[in-house]
Amino acid sequence: MSDYEYTAPLASKNGLAISSLVLGILNLCVWVIPICGFAVGAVGVILGILGLKSSQRAMSIFGIVLSSLGIVLGIIYIVVTLILGLGFGIFDYSSSR
Repeated sequence: MSDYEYTAPLASKNGLAISSLVLGILNLCVWVIPICGFAVGAVGVILGILGLKSSQRAMSIFGIVLSSLGIVLGIIYIVVTLILGLGFGIFDYSSSR
């Protein structure tokens, strides 16, 4: 018997950082679609956080920032849409018709 134990190589987390960056860029394109924007943004942030310990730390950070920016833009878009919709009577559900 040998005194050395075999250990499996550590999994690289570079794919998580790259995926986070790609999803962050994609999120900036789809933030006007609320459900898609939030889903893509949430997955991008999660993958970015998981990829912070990779050798591609900068990509992971950019992915987190871009995904978060897309989520914030989506929230602002929903709030502005609701305010303008209520202000112009688009969402008028009163029973006075």
